[in-house]
Amino acid sequence: MGERMNYQHKDLAAGRWQQLSLIEQMANIGSEVERFINWRVKKNEVYCQKSFERALELLDLSIDNFTKAFHLKELVRVREALVDFYLEAGHFKATAESWKKYFSHFTFAVRKNH
Repeated sequence: MGERMNYQHKDLAAGRWQQLSLIEQMANIGSEVERFINWRVKKNEVYCQKSFERALELLDLSIDNFTKAFHLKELVRVREALVDFYLEAGHFKATAESWKKYFSHFTFAVRKNH
């Protein structure tokens, strides 16, 4: 994960991401997930894939940053389930609505705290 060099979010990869709280990071990841879901609905595979890749990139930046076992376990599981959802494998039974609901809590918390 840390060996990845061609970041789409170059300023975040350069250290700004680590300055955000986990809640802020998750809200930003959720924005990318929502974009990829919206592009999937609109049948634009190119934009869908790019948004998905950006979401994974942000997740990887978070995974690389956290050492707390609970946070790390949650982030890795989210990544695994998101890949499963993108590939439409169905192992986690996630839906577009369940992803939106999951990430909406982080977005709400960020808005409430600002």
